Amino acid sequence: MYNYEIILYWSNDDEAFIAEVPELPGCMADGKTRKEAVENAEQIIQEWLETAKDEGRPIPTPRGRLMYA
Repeated sequence: MYNYEIILYWSNDDEAFIAEVPELPGCMADGKTRKEAVENAEQIIQEWLETAKDEGRPIPTPRGRLMYA
């Protein structure tokens, strides 16, 4: 489990929930339900981190809550 912030919202265009991980550029996933979107995001976080490590890119330290409503 990673402690990166996940922003979750409904997209009318995609007709799906979107889960964005702002600390990891380009890291996002979708799902038909909130739960599915978050589960998919967790998988994509893992893949993002593995790719960054393999390519020698820096891996950001999770900062916790980034945005306030």
